[in-house]
Amino acid sequence: MESLWEQTSGHTGFCHLEQDAKTDVLIIGGGIAGVLCAYLLHQAGVLYLLLEAETIGGGITKNTTAKITSQHGLIYDKLIRKFGAGQAKQYLDANEAALQKYRELCRGMDCDFEEKTAYVYSLNDRRKIERELDALEKLGGPGEFTDRLPLPFPVAGAVRYPNQAQFHPLKWIAAISKSLHICEHTPVRELVGTTAITDYGKVTANKIIVATHFPFLNKHGSFFAKLYQHRSYVIALENAPNVDGMYVDEAQTGMSFRNYKNLLLVGGGDHRTGKQGGAWQELRDFAQRHYPKAAETSHWATQDCMSLDGVPYIGPYSASTSDLYVATGFNKWGMTSAMVSAMVLCDLVQGKQSPYAEVFSPSRTILRPQLVVNGFEAVVNLLTPSAKRCPHLGCALKWNPQEHTWDCPCHGSRFTEEGRLIDNPATGNLKK
Repeated sequence: MESLWEQTSGHTGFCHLEQDAKTDVLIIGGGIAGVLCAYLLHQAGVLYLLLEAETIGGGITKNTTAKITSQHGLIYDKLIRKFGAGQAKQYLDANEAALQKYRELCRGMDCDFEEKTAYVYSLNDRRKIERELDALEKLGGPGEFTDRLPLPFPVAGAVRYPNQAQFHPLKWIAAISKSLHICEHTPVRELVGTTAITDYGKVTANKIIVATHFPFLNKHGSFFAKLYQHRSYVIALENAPNVDGMYVDEAQTGMSFRNYKNLLLVGGGDHRTGKQGGAWQELRDFAQRHYPKAAETSHWATQDCMSLDGVPYIGPYSASTSDLYVATGFNKWGMTSAMVSAMVLCDLVQGKQSPYAEVFSPSRTILRPQLVVNGFEAVVNLLTPSAKRCPHLGCALKWNPQEHTWDCPCHGSRFTEEGRLIDNPATGNLKK
């Protein structure tokens, strides 16, 4: 079940840590956010080291649909209502800056970068679309109304965002990481202050950035309460239409579309990790109905950390920790959120102010309705009798029949049938 990106990109090939080391900034996690932090620190002349437990880009990044856009569903109307126009404008400006930074970095790079128009549509609620357009007008953002899309179903309306982009994420990581200070196959087993303990030695740093998708330190930041994980599925189809753009349903369980070369990527089948959902069968049924001449060439799934309020947590790990920073909760929009994380965190670790830091602060209020849902799931699954328990915080694991894995409904850790760890926040395999 390799993603399209894995099938069309080579390996990076960094060595593991070979001895004790000292550095100014230690980055833990080699997904796109961690690699971008390393790149920006490298450009700034800051001494840094990135440690990755497996291979860079080999976790969630390899399974993205790789849309680079400041259009994150119908986000801006919600942000104005939750945070006010000032912080909503921060969010927009941060993601527009991230998009522009990708344009600059991808220029002349072999990563299949293409500028495309992005659309967020509603199947049955035109008023939602109109409210989003009103919000964008207040914030000075891009956005136009349309109700004509090259998709095989009618929509009530859509917001059209011009001049967005898509690319090949693993080609991009391979190109940008060539001169960076990275150790692969070096999992961090423990943090003692700002010293990381690994199987090959320890790394002592002045500051640490945790970019491990789901933060692995439980005693700070309450991320076990502030985050849950969501799975979604993708199929790649040949002999399917060129939709000439990037499309996403405003509903969390809706469908997404984009092309890559001669293939159409169809996403959907979503569900909270550890729950049941449509998965690939939902997508295959859709393709059979609407693209009967198409043939599936590959399929894969991904997993996203979802925050309480739809905004990532980027900044100091908690109000009680110093010299420790985090980037997580990208809510299915990992490409621009990763770049925003790198821009914000590279300013903060250098003692600079970031113009975007306030809206992303991990210490903002947690009094959101999703907190109750997360708490309920945790209590139910902690009390559920089961022989299979997650080593993260002890929740009962659920069998995932689509992917033949053991999944945690509380925080999203996943394990193979034999018990090998696939996805964090757990840091080790199941006990036999």
